[in-house]
Amino acid sequence: MGLFRRRRRPDGGAASGDRGATRADLDHLEQFVRSRTGVEAFIEPRTTVTETTVMLIAFDGEWTRRRVDSPEGARRFAHRLGIPIYDVRLVGYPQRMRDFNERRKRRPELY
Repeated sequence: MGLFRRRRRPDGGAASGDRGATRADLDHLEQFVRSRTGVEAFIEPRTTVTETTVMLIAFDGEWTRRRVDSPEGARRFAHRLGIPIYDVRLVGYPQRMRDFNERRKRRPELY
């Protein structure tokens, strides 16, 4: 009967509501890198809901996330801007990001 099965797209892509990376996504990421210090990139794998994303995390834990075309595209982006890049499945997220989220939760008026 299959009431709870997910329908697969014929092209094998992600969920139908998802979109790929745009020039605006890359511009946002580049602006984040240029306006903050100590930025590192973390590749997040494609899931059934979203395409591959890259998370940029600054030295103070501030972060942003946007879609990228592929893990290789994320690596090219990071190398072009001269920032380190890691696979989040291998290294996880840095503690400074969790600390930033906690500070923002406790004092939202500051952010």
